[in-house]
Amino acid sequence: MEQKLVDSGSDGGAALMPHPDVAPTSGGIAAGVLMCVMSMSCIQFGSALSSPIINAYGPAGATWLRLVFASLALAIIVRPKILSYDRSQWLGVLALGTVSALMTTSFFSAIARIPLGLAVAIEFLGPLLVATLGFGLSRQLLWPVFAAIGVLLLAYDGEEWVGNLPGVLFAIGAGAGWACYILLTKKVGNAFQGLEGLSMSLLVAAVVSTPFGLASAAPHLTAFGVLEIAGLALLVPLLPYILEMVALRRMPTSSFGILMSLEPAIGAFAGFVILSQPMTPSQMFGTALVVSASIGATVFTTKRSS
Repeated sequence: MEQKLVDSGSDGGAALMPHPDVAPTSGGIAAGVLMCVMSMSCIQFGSALSSPIINAYGPAGATWLRLVFASLALAIIVRPKILSYDRSQWLGVLALGTVSALMTTSFFSAIARIPLGLAVAIEFLGPLLVATLGFGLSRQLLWPVFAAIGVLLLAYDGEEWVGNLPGVLFAIGAGAGWACYILLTKKVGNAFQGLEGLSMSLLVAAVVSTPFGLASAAPHLTAFGVLEIAGLALLVPLLPYILEMVALRRMPTSSFGILMSLEPAIGAFAGFVILSQPMTPSQMFGTALVVSASIGATVFTTKRSS
């Protein structure tokens, strides 16, 4: 049976994991759409709600705490057979876990400096390039160009350029990490059963982030802070993965990919609602360009793959 790989976002989200092609039921597509929207909302609103944690513990500390709680929770559920894996499997999860830790730290460092909508839009260029370059140099490269124009519009509020250079560079780094994440998780998803690859990669990510995160977070930890972070770790990545896994059994994979293209817009909305980050009409148009480019690349990829 053919397997599909599904991406669920970069903020420590679920890995690309194989899902069987299951014929969607007519009564379940609407529920699947709702689950996709809920998943993206969890990821982006979880990022927005992480802002106080990032301010309190720093990007490295917030990354470490989130990864520790998420990895422990998933390990309890999955119970990966750590001693049974071969060298190839270990190399895969070591690479994926390291990339996941660096990607999440870069993303948190970005949203600490620039608006959430802009950070997500810049980061989204990574997987968009992977999707288009997968079919070689062609006119499909126009999709990343359209998205880049949208990012430029997002970065200008009508009076000045938003944010600072370090924030933009961190977002670019997160996008590069997301691109590597997609490529690595394809290998890991094929090498492990069920959620074991995701569980092991999260455990590695937590260990990799410890030297940087522990020093940043430990002096500021409180009992309430631990509970708050534990709750956010469940919000992202565990709940989005469950929602997406169930959604894929109810709707076509192509429809799922198009819906996930709405993530930059949801990120901008979350930044507006939670962080009071307003958007000008040109910035809204820029968000629409990024979303449209992602939808266009998704539709083209689906047609070429069919």
